[in-house]
Amino acid sequence: MIALFGHQLLTPEQYLELEEESTIKHEYRDGEVYAMAGTGDTHNTIAGNLYTLIRNHLRGTNCRVYFADVKAKLEEQNRFYYPDLLVTCDPQDRETSTYKRFPKLIIEVLSESTEAFDRGDKFHDDQTLNSLEEYILVNSKNQRVEILTRQEQGWWKFKTYNSEQEMFCLQSLDIKSLRTTSVKTAIFFVVSRLHQRPISKILYDFNVSFADRVGDVGVWDCQLVTCPAGLSCT
Repeated sequence: MIALFGHQLLTPEQYLELEEESTIKHEYRDGEVYAMAGTGDTHNTIAGNLYTLIRNHLRGTNCRVYFADVKAKLEEQNRFYYPDLLVTCDPQDRETSTYKRFPKLIIEVLSESTEAFDRGDKFHDDQTLNSLEEYILVNSKNQRVEILTRQEQGWWKFKTYNSEQEMFCLQSLDIKSLRTTSVKTAIFFVVSRLHQRPISKILYDFNVSFADRVGDVGVWDCQLVTCPAGLSCT
């Protein structure tokens, strides 16, 4: 990343004012401003699918999920970052529309231009958010999801899921992968490559028909599925 404005350092207030007028998104690191690289259709498909299923899960709660254009403010580090997705449940975050200070979940969809930063300095900085409970990296190229979950002792537990595993959980949002026959609603993530294993085949095990397939062949497909009216999911 290349800092803009030469050696001129901006205050957070100056950055926010300029960002409102800019047609290009920038991130802010202790006075320096960096232009963000654009994203492709695969990246947007993954992020959009995740946004939809998380938003549906959060209906009726005090939590909100934000997609692409809302910043995370890291006050301790004097940073403003744009996560691909963030979730906040703190009522104080309703006071600001363009940035949030108390995210509990951050998701980054990796690309070649951002992977090193998302894994390294960005995660290091995001750890200073006391509200942050989970940090997720979605690697579309290698069909992998990596989840880092903050533990009570302050360290982070790392788990990885690949294309051989159909489901994963988000502990911070209480989204669980379910295979029991005693529940009426199956809330789960399906992660697959459509040309290897169709979504309809995976859902057959849950006695739920699903006709609408989202995403292109070879792209991670993440769905939130509930028991449709008229069908028995027990």
